[in-house]
Amino acid sequence: MTEKRLLNDLSEEEKQYMTINEKGEVVPNYEMTIVSFKEGDIIKGTVVKVDKDEVLIDVGYKSEGVIPPRELSVRYDLDPQEVVSINDEIEVLVLQKEDQDGRLILSKKRAEAERAFEKIVKAYDEEKFVKGTVIDLVKGGLIVDIGMRAFLPGSLIDLKKVTDFNSYLNKEVTCKVINIDKVKSNVIISRKAYLEVEKKKIREKLIKTIKVGQVKKGVISNILDFGAFVDLGGVDGLIHISELSWSHVNHPSDIVQIGDEVEVVVLDVDKEKKRVALGLKQTQIDPWMELTKKYAIGDIVEGKVIKIVPFGAFIQIEKGIEGLVHISEIAVYSVEKPEEVVSIDDKVKIKIIDIDFDKRRIGLSIRQVPREKEEGEKPEEKAKPIKKKKEIKEEVRPLEEKKKIKEKIKPIEEEIKVEKEIEPAKEDIKAKEEIELSKEETKVKEEVKITKEKKKAKEEAKRVKEKIKAKEEVKSIKEKKKIKEDKSVKKKKINK
Repeated sequence: MTEKRLLNDLSEEEKQYMTINEKGEVVPNYEMTIVSFKEGDIIKGTVVKVDKDEVLIDVGYKSEGVIPPRELSVRYDLDPQEVVSINDEIEVLVLQKEDQDGRLILSKKRAEAERAFEKIVKAYDEEKFVKGTVIDLVKGGLIVDIGMRAFLPGSLIDLKKVTDFNSYLNKEVTCKVINIDKVKSNVIISRKAYLEVEKKKIREKLIKTIKVGQVKKGVISNILDFGAFVDLGGVDGLIHISELSWSHVNHPSDIVQIGDEVEVVVLDVDKEKKRVALGLKQTQIDPWMELTKKYAIGDIVEGKVIKIVPFGAFIQIEKGIEGLVHISEIAVYSVEKPEEVVSIDDKVKIKIIDIDFDKRRIGLSIRQVPREKEEGEKPEEKAKPIKKKKEIKEEVRPLEEKKKIKEKIKPIEEEIKVEKEIEPAKEDIKAKEEIELSKEETKVKEEVKITKEKKKAKEEAKRVKEKIKAKEEVKSIKEKKKIKEDKSVKKKKINK
């Protein structure tokens, strides 16, 4: 039997949740326990059931609310049990107070997005960074979960061009918000902007602490014709081509490749321009130090031709040591081009004729190397015995006779030579005169031709004018005749 209670017997707190029914009984006021809200509101609730197809939430309404799987998270491929558990207290956004089946439809995803959007707008206004996890790959970039789905374009992922987007999937990234569409709730972010700010901080710190003579480790980041750039961990330093190796370098790529880890020496620091000059060869053994122990002027050694230039050839004696054979020292005879004697990769014997330690230069010579006799080479002829005075006189007499004959013939030869020189000159003068006459004849012919053409054109123009004049006269006569006929017709009409 239900006990009847009077409302006056209740405390003030109890009275707020109790009421009297039609029978006069004091019963709980269920209307007071139902939470009041409208569509679009964000309310709190407790997870009471998690299924594959839906999640049930107790929000204090007359019935439990339903969250469809697609409204649980910004990630589309998650199982509901990975997102929420029973008894979890969460915020949800009211989508529909009552759908066609009478259910309360809620969204956890949109509640989080709305809360996050407020923070994102604040971060955008204050130029602060936001953190998120890469959750999806799309055409042209990545989707990052920063409380809502944000788009990270491929060109803004890193300081360098990124080709493999998959490597960023499920990774946490820090980005700067660069664009917000408040109407469509679209957000575009940039990780590159964040990295640039961080790199600037590291660069300024490193520039303040780095000193000339320090040995630093880095990675080759770029290669150009004049040298290679090294990433020292936020600052790019330059190794000039002349500082890559003690030996001659044709191109930096002959020594290093992009991605190589190197150890370098700081040669110079420009704090105003924030530039760092580096040296790679300084970390290697200087072959010139060994040169002083092994070689001296006058030594004959073997080397390899590594470069040919118009003024000579560079010969490598050993790795890191090379010298120049000037073109004047390349052969015992006169040479116009070094290629006439040597070719690239030829092995040759050379003599060291000069060593300049200050300028690090070696002068070499092929010409001064003692020549070895080859097989089959004829021995040098022995010197002839000295002749007696009588034999010399007998040899001199015919020479004097020959000299007299030459003196007699010389004037005749000179006359013949002059005539030979005059003959071509005469022919040249004659040829020039013929050319001049030809030019004048051509000119006269052209003038005659032009005169004829002009005359012909004038006659043609005259004929055309006469034809036009004749046509006009005929036309005028016809018009006058017509006027007369018209007048005649009018008169006849009047007379009638």
